[in-house]
Amino acid sequence: MRKFSGAMLLAALLGSSAIAQPNMGEQAGSTNLPFNVTKVAEFNQPWRIAFLPDGRMLVTEKTGPVWLVTTQGQKTPITGVPAVLYGGQGGMLGVYISPDYATTRNVYLTYSQPNEGGSSLAMARAKLTIGNGTASLDGLQVLWRDPAGGRGGQFGAAIAFAPDGRSLYLSSGERQRMTPAQNPDSPLGKILHLTLDGKPAAGNPMAGQASAQSLPVIDPPRTTEQAKTAPVVRTFTYAASAPNQTRAETWASGFRTPYGLAFAPNGQLWEIEHGPRGGDELNLIEKGKNYGWPAVSYGINYSGDPIPNYDPAANCAAQSAGNQAVCRSPNLDRSPYAKPVIYWVPVIAPGNLMFYKGNTFRGWNGSALVGGMASKSLTRITFDGNGGAKAAERWNMGNIQVRDIEEAADGSLWMVELSATGGLYHLTPK
Repeated sequence: MRKFSGAMLLAALLGSSAIAQPNMGEQAGSTNLPFNVTKVAEFNQPWRIAFLPDGRMLVTEKTGPVWLVTTQGQKTPITGVPAVLYGGQGGMLGVYISPDYATTRNVYLTYSQPNEGGSSLAMARAKLTIGNGTASLDGLQVLWRDPAGGRGGQFGAAIAFAPDGRSLYLSSGERQRMTPAQNPDSPLGKILHLTLDGKPAAGNPMAGQASAQSLPVIDPPRTTEQAKTAPVVRTFTYAASAPNQTRAETWASGFRTPYGLAFAPNGQLWEIEHGPRGGDELNLIEKGKNYGWPAVSYGINYSGDPIPNYDPAANCAAQSAGNQAVCRSPNLDRSPYAKPVIYWVPVIAPGNLMFYKGNTFRGWNGSALVGGMASKSLTRITFDGNGGAKAAERWNMGNIQVRDIEEAADGSLWMVELSATGGLYHLTPK
């Protein structure tokens, strides 16, 4: 018979909901960088990098263009890109190389598509054709979009291809409207599991469930409390020829601004997102789980109004007296909500999440790298393989707001900066 220590027995009885998660918001950043940073090119608000097999890159600019870029910084504009609604947090967002690129030359784009009342997150696929000094996207097809449209930012727009290359996971932000993240019939605030053609993938937790065919559309409210009674500005009804399949598409729910989504070498899916005023999160994504937004958070509203905290005993005492009742919310059942593995108060404002697979940077294989925009930082995260993680190192990047960082075939790193004169930087070991 196994013997348990008192601490182990107490933890087992209380369950994971009683265990406070690590806050890495106060982690000190080092200026002693273990890499050289070389500026290679400049863009207008670059958003994402994707490497082609030949070593060249595709780089998106939020303003709309997509570029073919060499490692020397030579830029070729790509024609055939879709129209985007640029403004605020919207525009041309992600670019991703299809797992079957070697035979299809397909690439995927995510972007804010003009739509009724504002815009919609859209995911499209096209064939990349590269000529002598030219490049184009041909046969572009919109594979998935939120047809309701509306106002708000926080699109998410990250894609992670399944390890077997047969399906993909798409992060869909809640568009600053908050409550749709908890509505199982709304695609907002979800991670969707789709085929490479944008259809519901097999094995999703709500497969076979019918979705509501009419959805209320609200404008972004000021606080999570106001979101509960926000006026409906219109009701969107899906066309019979393109019915709502959100329940069949959904893998997990309860997300705010899921900007980073990536598979670890062991096959675990991880996500990173912006909190409100405090409370950025790193989450281990598991089938059917609800990650809590906006019912719970480690942050508060931008207005200063409180949000029920994941760990009230550990965190509410630090908030103002007027926030105590909501922060603690003793009658709120928090058990349906999965806690983040790491959170950040104050925020780092993560731009992306990627797993390093090379050996050029010694000891980094299997680590994740996270760019910080508000914090102007780069963080290396290590994992124990059992669902645990820690922020091992954080480096201050001067004035660089790190929007994306990606790995080249040689194991070196490339980074883009959130700025109207955003640099493309090459990082090599010192």
